[in-house]
Amino acid sequence: MKEVDAELSTLDRAIINAFQGGFPVTERPFEPAAAALRERGVDVTGPELCQRVRELDEAGTLSRFGALVKAEEIGGAASLVAMHAPEERFDEVVEQVNEFREVAHNYEREHPHLNVWFVVSVADHPDPNKTAADRIEEVLADIEAATGQETYNLPKQREFHVGAKFLIEGPVPDGDVDLSDLGPAVEPSDRTTLTAAERDLVVEIQGGLPVTETPYADVAERLDADVDWVIRTINRFNREGKVRRVGVIPNHYALGYTENGMTVWDVPEEVLEEVGHEVAALDFVTHCYQRPRHAGVWEYNFFAMTHGRTEAESERRVSQVRDLMNDYWDVNEEDWDTLFSTRILKKTGIRIDERADGNTA
Repeated sequence: MKEVDAELSTLDRAIINAFQGGFPVTERPFEPAAAALRERGVDVTGPELCQRVRELDEAGTLSRFGALVKAEEIGGAASLVAMHAPEERFDEVVEQVNEFREVAHNYEREHPHLNVWFVVSVADHPDPNKTAADRIEEVLADIEAATGQETYNLPKQREFHVGAKFLIEGPVPDGDVDLSDLGPAVEPSDRTTLTAAERDLVVEIQGGLPVTETPYADVAERLDADVDWVIRTINRFNREGKVRRVGVIPNHYALGYTENGMTVWDVPEEVLEEVGHEVAALDFVTHCYQRPRHAGVWEYNFFAMTHGRTEAESERRVSQVRDLMNDYWDVNEEDWDTLFSTRILKKTGIRIDERADGNTA
C-alpha cells in the first residue's frame, strides 16, 4: 500500500479529519476552530491554523476550503447518464459528448457494454411549461444525434446518503468536530427561488472561500455586502440544505483514495427502503442512491459509491456491502457489480451560476 499521506503532519491530519464539515460561520472562524483542536491535544493558534489550511489548499491536498453547495437546491437539475462508446470510436464519441457544456463530469468505467458515464447538469427549462428534467431529455437527444449512440438516463430517485468524508490516521479520527452552531441563530426561509443578492453570494462561494482569518468579511467586500448578512445567509443556507456543509474538501486522490468503485445492486423493491438506510450508515460509503432500471440493458436500481486506498481494501469494503445485503435477501452474482473508474474523461464541475441564474426571482 502506498502511503500517499505519509508526509502529512499531525496538524495536517487533524485539519483533514476535524473540518470536513461543521466549520464555524462566524466573523473570525479560525479562532474557535483552533480552540477545538487544542481541546483535542493539537496545539495551534487561529493564525497558524489559517496559514496551514491555505498551504494545504495551495499544495492540492485540499480541493478547496469553503461551502459545499447542494446544486439541486439552488435550481435546475442533474442526472447520471450511461452510454456505450465502441472501441473503434471511443475517443471520437467521448470528444463529442464532452463538447456539450451541460456535461459536467465524465468517466470511463469498467463494464462490458456501458463504458462511458457522465453527469448532465442543466438550469431550469426556459419554457415555464416544462421542467429541468425535460431539458435533460433534450440534451440527451442532442447527444444521441451527435454520437449515434443511445443514452441511458439514470436520475436520482431517492438519496439515502451523500457524505464524502475521507478520514485518515491521526487526531480526531472520528471527524466529529461540529462548530456549525456558533453562528447566529437563523430561521429557514420557505422560498424556493433566490434573490439577486443570494444568487451573487452562491456564485461567489461555490468555488471556495478565501483562506484568510476573515473569509466571510472578504466575501462581503467582494460583493459590496454587509458581513453580517453574508454570515447569516450562509448559516441559513446550511439550515435549508442549500449548503451541505462548510469546511475543508480533501482531494481524496492526494490522500491515497485512488480506488473509486461504483457498486450497483438489483435490490428487491420490498427491502429497498431498509437496505438503503443500512448501507448509507456504513462509514466508507460516500454516496448512496436509488436510480431507475433500463430493462434488458441495466437491471440495477441501487448505487453505493465506495473508496479505498488499495484494490484489496476496496474489495473488502464491497464485500461488507454484500454481506449486509445478504441479511435481506439471497444475493447472487448476477444481482450486483462494481464499476471501477479507469479514466477521468472530463471534470469541469457543475455550473452553479447558470442554475442559480435560472432560479433567481
